Amino acid sequence: MSTPGFRINHEEVTTPPRASSTVLLLRDGDAGLELLMQRRSDESDVLGGAYVFPGGKVDRDDAEDDMLARIDSSPAALHAALCDATIDERAAAAYFVAACRETFEEAGVLLAARRDGTPVGGAGALQAMALSRQGLAFVEVLEHLDLTLSVSALLPWSRWVTPRIPSLQRKRFDVHFFLLRAPADQVAKHDNRETTDSLWVAPRAALDLYGRREIMLAPPQLMSLAELARHETTEQAMLPGAVQWPRRIDPRPFEHEGMRAVAYPGDVLHPDPVRAMPGPTRLIFRDGRFEPFSGTGEFGLP
Repeated sequence: MSTPGFRINHEEVTTPPRASSTVLLLRDGDAGLELLMQRRSDESDVLGGAYVFPGGKVDRDDAEDDMLARIDSSPAALHAALCDATIDERAAAAYFVAACRETFEEAGVLLAARRDGTPVGGAGALQAMALSRQGLAFVEVLEHLDLTLSVSALLPWSRWVTPRIPSLQRKRFDVHFFLLRAPADQVAKHDNRETTDSLWVAPRAALDLYGRREIMLAPPQLMSLAELARHETTEQAMLPGAVQWPRRIDPRPFEHEGMRAVAYPGDVLHPDPVRAMPGPTRLIFRDGRFEPFSGTGEFGLP
């Protein structure tokens, strides 16, 4: 069944972008690399009905002392890994904490270890979820179970900053994308509030579903899938040589023959001449969705 399309926003947003984290949860399926995608609730004012990666806004509590006392890496090391000179060490650590918290809240996957260093496992994640449903804050759940947050397992991958005239929503975000190998002994699932469906899917298969209009995807998801489709396994995607630095991606909207289009680093219409991603350097909005100028399936995949 064909999915409805997006509507283009034409209003300028003058407020600063909101710090956010997104996690690309990876695993190796029978046919190779897969990742978790979740369908946002139709009632959501941010990409409602679209399939996205788990994630959300950084909260003030993510940078508090009691939370940072329960991470397995120093804020200085996390700041260096994020390669974001615009923020301090505490703010950098908060991006990692938010990534773990949102993955727990939206997908039920808890990236944490016990005092002896053993991962919490599926039973521990369920125990933590039960405490969360009782009303305990995330840090209180960690304190109650005496857990350390395994932020060091997150690999900074890219940084997306929404332009002042966002294409699909009237909000701006400064989002750090992380890669994470899914814990083998935990089951990811949607929360039935912010997300209403979960899908483990190969990147190329997700693009095929989009091409057939069976799912909705926004440009950051499209471009991330097109990049991950070039890897056959989780190990390949997370090799140090595959991720040299978390690249900053500032989409630049422009008009082409009466239609909204977006240019990315490396395109002649973008001020940054250095390509940040493989695949197309620009997308155009046709019939309710974005696609490469040459057509929906033309993502330059091998």
